[in-house]
Amino acid sequence: MGFDWTFFWSRLTDPGDLYLIALGRTVVMAVLAMALGLVIGVVVGFGRLSRFMGIRAVCGFYIWLIRGIPVLVLLVFFFSGLAAAGFFRFSDVVVFGYTLSASFQAAVIGLAIHEGAYMAEIVRNGIQAVQRGQIEAAKSLGMGTFQLTRRIILPQATRVIVPPLGNDFNHLLKTTSLASVIGVQEIFQLTESMSATTFKTFELLIVLSITYLLLTTVWNVIQGMIETRLRRHERDDGPSGFIEKALFYLRPRVDAAVERR
Repeated sequence: MGFDWTFFWSRLTDPGDLYLIALGRTVVMAVLAMALGLVIGVVVGFGRLSRFMGIRAVCGFYIWLIRGIPVLVLLVFFFSGLAAAGFFRFSDVVVFGYTLSASFQAAVIGLAIHEGAYMAEIVRNGIQAVQRGQIEAAKSLGMGTFQLTRRIILPQATRVIVPPLGNDFNHLLKTTSLASVIGVQEIFQLTESMSATTFKTFELLIVLSITYLLLTTVWNVIQGMIETRLRRHERDDGPSGFIEKALFYLRPRVDAAVERR
């Protein structure tokens, strides 16, 4: 059997409603997991810098534990392990008229906890990048902890945090495919189901690969535009306009942040 170009182009140009729904579910799952992971990362990241040894130890243990467990194991643990042990069982819930399946909830929580461990180190590094002199100067002006964090630390740390955070989200978009193991019907699981009925596995996997490539490319452009906005004061010859920014950040850069994986 040769490559079925007709089937390939039909699936690429008109993937169908089910595929588009699964695509939306993939993006929503990644966004929710990243948002929760960022919240966890900020809390744990600040905890790692706490002056209390107990808080530092707890946060360090969380990072060590979660970073040492594979994502797949973590997802199965939350969806099946907790229920098997009788601790907790996810059940379907309805939010604003939309049903969030138990597997979807477990996937978001599992991915968020996984991302939180990495985000904590990213946040910690961003905070430590702020010059100590500026912090001391702000304290000498009478700024409290909250005011110091909001006005001095976070604005400067954000410029350091955004590049690795963007790379992390890029990776998370692809990691969502592991949620298919616990029954989340995202684009990878739907592709597998279609392959079993159409026997066009190769063609469908290429369509799936192109879909992931488009998702990550769109995010790379968005990430580059965010970085441009945050660092606009550092260069006068930066790109201006949407098209120029997109082309600027799609081309390889020598000083680009290296992805962790």
